[in-house]
Amino acid sequence: MNPGLAVNATSRRDSLLIAFSLFALYIIWGSTYFGIRVGVQSFPPFFMNAIRFTVAGAILYAVLRARVAKHPVKLEWWSAFRIGFFLIIGGNTGTTLAESLGVASGLAATIVATMPLWAALWSTLWGQRPRVLEVAGMLVGLVGVVILSREGNLQGNPTGAIVMFIAPIFWSFGSIWSKHLTLPQGLMASATEMLTAGILMIPISFILGERMTRTPSLESVLALIYLITFGSLIAFSAYVYLLSKVRPTLATSYAYVNPIVAVLLGTILGHEKIGINAFIAMPIILSAVGLVAYAQNQKRANGN
Repeated sequence: MNPGLAVNATSRRDSLLIAFSLFALYIIWGSTYFGIRVGVQSFPPFFMNAIRFTVAGAILYAVLRARVAKHPVKLEWWSAFRIGFFLIIGGNTGTTLAESLGVASGLAATIVATMPLWAALWSTLWGQRPRVLEVAGMLVGLVGVVILSREGNLQGNPTGAIVMFIAPIFWSFGSIWSKHLTLPQGLMASATEMLTAGILMIPISFILGERMTRTPSLESVLALIYLITFGSLIAFSAYVYLLSKVRPTLATSYAYVNPIVAVLLGTILGHEKIGINAFIAMPIILSAVGLVAYAQNQKRANGN
């Protein structure tokens, strides 16, 4: 086979996978905020995510092993455990907990949109000094967060608001740290992160005293199935794939689209009431993310 043709075929395949992964993050991940809201109506948050990520991780791991994927070594399992803790337990389950406490799904997605701002801040731990525009973006984002914190749904729910604002801090740290650890190759990183985090949440759920007090509704069961298949097997795997293939700014660009998708679904299907503060804060936060992304792209273009 012509080596040039093989390279072109690989390049086309990677381009298609990147395009599909971005679609999965933009649309599918945006819809999972509403799916979480429906799921926590019947399932306790840690228990639900223990099921979600253990099942998704086990399925993906089994499929990859059946395709003769390399078995991760101890160091790779340990790295996956640490990243899974920050991404899945701190980030995703933090969001799930906040929604179970009453934070609207559209607001949750808007708060998560601050993730690239935190990621830029965490990057300084590895010697990546922020440029003036990045600092400006962080400050603008802070203004948006302050305005958003005045939203009625958050004002009347301080515990949920605190948990929700902390979640993207965990997620962003895990995203940046993953670039500096030895993780399994390809989708095996996603499988091991989901599997280790999901298993860890089983005793956490028990210690917290989470119990199923009633038979889950059909809607909540369907939401959990949707979160397992589309939210975890497809979208989370797509995110881990993008982190290994493209610039962090592109991998985290879902932050621009998810709030819009989540707000639309939350208001149309969930009849959530979003106040004026959220609509003022959203473009401010997204503009801040845009400033940070632009500054980071300029930094890379200049070879810094």
